[in-house]
Amino acid sequence: MGTTRQHRKTAHRARIGPMATALFAVGGLSASLIPASTAAASTVHGAKSVVISALKTKKYGTVLVDGKTLYTLAPGKTGCGPACHKIWPEVLLPKGMTKASAGPGVSAAKLGTVMVAGGALQVTYSGKALYWFIGDKAPGQVNGNVTDMWGKWSDFATVKPATTPTSTGGVAF
Repeated sequence: MGTTRQHRKTAHRARIGPMATALFAVGGLSASLIPASTAAASTVHGAKSVVISALKTKKYGTVLVDGKTLYTLAPGKTGCGPACHKIWPEVLLPKGMTKASAGPGVSAAKLGTVMVAGGALQVTYSGKALYWFIGDKAPGQVNGNVTDMWGKWSDFATVKPATTPTSTGGVAF
């Protein structure tokens, strides 16, 4: 019986060991990709400056990008704090910068900033704070048009897509 009990302990450790290792590895990876504080969020893309540009997409119209698609938040009942910023990193200016640059298709007059926790400056467009979504892996991807516990997230479209009639009576989806 002593052997069976020892075998169970060893088997239990073997099941937990790889899982704990995987969780640690994922946690370590996410920690390296997601900033620990909002002041470091601008380093997510390794940028020394922030250039907001417009990108035409067939499905979403012309959207704002800074390497990847930018989003705004219509807040829900729960504020977007540290847990939220792991999924929705704020578009922050690197330390020492006071404004973002306007790239192609963007009005420099509409770019601004708002001070966030830790004294960092978050980039705004037309007064709306801008965020990235960790689910977008390449320029032009728009995977973050969702509603979650923090509110409704939407890509920042400067020009909506043209609607086209469909076979369902002319209603565009």
